[in-house]
Amino acid sequence: MTGTKQFDEVGDPSAAIRERTYSWSDPLETAGVAAGLSGMDFFAAMAAGKVPPPPILNTLDFDGITFEEGRVEFRLTPREFHYNPIGSVHGGVFATLLDSACGCAVHTRLPVGVFYTSLDLSVKFLRPVSVATGPITAVGSVVHLGRRTALAESRILDAAGKVCATATSSCLIMRPE
Repeated sequence: MTGTKQFDEVGDPSAAIRERTYSWSDPLETAGVAAGLSGMDFFAAMAAGKVPPPPILNTLDFDGITFEEGRVEFRLTPREFHYNPIGSVHGGVFATLLDSACGCAVHTRLPVGVFYTSLDLSVKFLRPVSVATGPITAVGSVVHLGRRTALAESRILDAAGKVCATATSSCLIMRPE
């Protein structure tokens, strides 16, 4: 057999296919703005609507972000488009939320002109999440910020405060020479 069949949730190829559309702003323009702001000022500008969010927030449909120096929270309400083939939120969605929380927590501590990139991410999946779980929150915080590296940790919590996943991340700090 050649070609691709599209199936609904019960395997009926004649059923309507679910669709989703979304838009985003030029990420390089956002990055250009970020280059001239401290991490805290960048997040404040984003919260005020002066800087568009990065495309990944729209791609995964993050519901909200809160931040303070050294700590961020991302909220996400699980939807079907987050699912893996076994009917729960895909581990890659967890990893993206956790990586975002770790990296952005580090970003809030950086002055103008200093950047970071993730060196590693270690994720532990503790419980499944589905649409029935309701909103989840990824909370990230800085454990250590050095001159060349930073260590951050994050957790995904359900509405009852149960931990669904955890992560640690090392980040490379890039300072102007």
